[in-house]
Amino acid sequence: MKQPYLLLTPGPLSTTPSVKDAMQIDYCTWDSDYRTVTETIREQILALANANPATYTTVLLQGSGSYGVEATIGTAIPRDGATLLIAINGAYGQRISEIAEYYRIPHVDIVFNEDEAVAPARISEALATHPEITHFAMIHSETTTGILNPIEAIVPMLKERGIITIIDAMSSLGGVPLDMDTLACDYLVSSANKCVQGVPGFAFIIAKQAVLAETADNARSLCLDLYAQWQAMTKQPGKWRFTSPTHVVHAFAQALIELTAEGGVTPRYQRYHANQILLSDGMQALGFDLVIDPADQGPIITSFKYPSQHFDFDDFYQFIKERGFVIYPGKVSAIPSFRIGTIGDVDTADIKRLLAIIGDYQQLNR
Repeated sequence: MKQPYLLLTPGPLSTTPSVKDAMQIDYCTWDSDYRTVTETIREQILALANANPATYTTVLLQGSGSYGVEATIGTAIPRDGATLLIAINGAYGQRISEIAEYYRIPHVDIVFNEDEAVAPARISEALATHPEITHFAMIHSETTTGILNPIEAIVPMLKERGIITIIDAMSSLGGVPLDMDTLACDYLVSSANKCVQGVPGFAFIIAKQAVLAETADNARSLCLDLYAQWQAMTKQPGKWRFTSPTHVVHAFAQALIELTAEGGVTPRYQRYHANQILLSDGMQALGFDLVIDPADQGPIITSFKYPSQHFDFDDFYQFIKERGFVIYPGKVSAIPSFRIGTIGDVDTADIKRLLAIIGDYQQLNR
């Protein structure tokens, strides 16, 4: 069946035919070949993030990216004597706060405007005001708007104070260069269906082994016990604790092969960045203003304001979909907007086609 449209979304995203083909065979979870694939993936993820395997480990976890975030929050933070500081500038930072509420974890939320990047100075102020802080969490690429938050300027000040750091790099790892050895954060969470260009089905967490080893009694959930998942994969290499998404794992393995063939993370970032710049410039020329400052813009997804109060997003969406593209509605609460992703199996030729379609729509609706 031919794919009827390209997904211009922050994940799930458009995948290559060869990634889709990798899911056409049924696999046994106990088979040595499959377990080798799992272990290879774990090693490749560390390389992807420039994480030293002597310091870090990769834990794979069934479910969406939010499962990985929840497992990390619920396992990394002790049941008593800990307080979590959360930097929030969008829906996904807010989700971490919701997780903390569910787990009854004491937390301090530093809330920024949705069109504003997380400011290191305000994090520093919060740390001075709240000496009880033991853990910190924030989003790297906040796809509510498309902001790329400055984790490189924030994590070091936390490490100086001995605070455990958790970075949600869901829509950045694999598409934005990261160096875990330099960043030295304790946990970094992402998922299969983002910039590596796999399909939905599992999350993965890069964790400092020494830090994770101290969390054996912390988890509030059986299935989301990150420590137990790590122990299972360590004692029986390649074996997941519970039924793993075998087809998704093979698709991800193929996606990693294709990421390497593209030249690695930096060339992929350059492709995404070229897509985003072309899109941003082209949309502004068509009368769509940006929601956020270009200085804070990441290459993953871009938010645009409605061009007028009479703009009909549903009509706009269907017009574009019928001509081969699917975009995203807005998520910014205070500004009527929509979003267009620039990641996945997408290049500048696709963005030019999209801009031509949007130009036709504008002509028809003057």
